[in-house]
Amino acid sequence: MVPTVPTVPLPRRPLNSSDPVRRWYENELGWATVPGPPVHLVTGLRFDVLEAPAEAGFAALRHLGPGSPVALRGDRMRLLVAAGSADELPGLLDWLEWGALAPDLDLTAIGADRSIEAPLPPGTAGALRSSGMPSRSRVPENSQGAAVWLRPPEMGREVEPSLPTLSAVGGGGGAPDLVRLVDTMATQCHRVRLRRACAQPLAFS
Repeated sequence: MVPTVPTVPLPRRPLNSSDPVRRWYENELGWATVPGPPVHLVTGLRFDVLEAPAEAGFAALRHLGPGSPVALRGDRMRLLVAAGSADELPGLLDWLEWGALAPDLDLTAIGADRSIEAPLPPGTAGALRSSGMPSRSRVPENSQGAAVWLRPPEMGREVEPSLPTLSAVGGGGGAPDLVRLVDTMATQCHRVRLRRACAQPLAFS
C-alpha cells in the first residue's frame, strides 16, 4: 500500500514566548537560530562573519566609516559580511599580498555550517542603546562576557543588501566592498601584532 503524503505544510517551530532574544531574531529579522540555549545565530545562510581583535576592529572602523552591523564579544569584534565571504577570505588575503602573514594576523571568518552567539537585541538590558559606533569608554561592562551589538541591524529594512560583497561597487547602504574591508582589517591586525611584539620585554639568556 502506498503511504499517503500529507498536503498540509508542517507548522513553523513555535517560539518560546519567554525567549525574547530568539523571537526578535527569528520574527523581526528572519534569521535562523540554533535550537537550545543560549541563542546562537546560524552563519552561512543570510550572512558570514569577519572576526578580528577588538583593538584592530575599532581602528579599522574609524577608516571605513558607516557600514554593516558590527558586534563585540569580549576582546573580539565581529563584522557581518555577505554569505559566502568566509570562503573568499584566504584567496583575498593572498591577492592582497597578506598571504604570508595570514597565520599571524588573527583575522578569521565564520561561514557555512557554523554559528555565533546572538548579541542582545537593541534596547535589551545591558545592550548598547545607541545605533552609532561607540568609543571604547561607552562599551557596556557585560561586553566582556555576552555578545553585544556595537552597530545593530536596522529594523524595518533588509540587512543583506548592505553587507560587504566581492562586487566592485560593494553592497548598498554605504557598506564598503569586501576587498577594501579585508585589506583594512588585515592592516590594522598587523599593526596590533607589531605593537604587541614591541611591548614585550626582551628575553636575555
